[in-house]
Amino acid sequence: MPAPFDLLPYLLKGLLITLAVTGGAAVLALVMAFVGGLGRLSRFRALRVLAGVYVEVFRGTSALVQLFWAFFVLPFFGIQISPIAVGILVLGINIGAYASEVVRGVIQSIPISQWEAARALTLSHRRTLWRIIVPQALPTMLPPAGNLLIELLKGTALVSLISLNELTFTAQTLRADTLRTPEIFSLVLLLYFGVGVTLTTGMRGLERRLSPWRGSRGT
Repeated sequence: MPAPFDLLPYLLKGLLITLAVTGGAAVLALVMAFVGGLGRLSRFRALRVLAGVYVEVFRGTSALVQLFWAFFVLPFFGIQISPIAVGILVLGINIGAYASEVVRGVIQSIPISQWEAARALTLSHRRTLWRIIVPQALPTMLPPAGNLLIELLKGTALVSLISLNELTFTAQTLRADTLRTPEIFSLVLLLYFGVGVTLTTGMRGLERRLSPWRGSRGT
């Protein structure tokens, strides 16, 4: 029987696509998290409503259906998007909706005294938010953000259903060609696990680096 590692080069090609989708979607999710989270805290009702609709729609519907809608329905409106762009767009917006609730909740947990102190120093609302509130909130945001990043990594398997040659799709193709199912999916599990551990380690390192901000909360 051939050694299972002769399958690895093929799977690694798929892994590169998985990492590309994960990275692109993570950046988009980060942007959408702050757009949605801060939007729901906005002083303007229209922004609060728009942000609320975004969060509820993308949290309340299946990511798989969202993916199919973007890939199969948008072309009826003359919008053609490549599979990798669809994967990044849908997964990023979907995870961003969940992450926006993290942003909203953590910012709301910052003691009101922080806002009052900034107001006493005549700082604008924007400067207070980005110079004082967000830096204090970041360490608390990171643990749930790390969980969502792992969920995003696992969610990239969905894009195999729109024929994107990521890790899961590549594994399915190899399985059909070689019938070496146990070896292929054991390697796939190890690859996902390895990437997941790397991401988790990176997020924990970032948490430790930003941890000094924790001591400033509530003071």
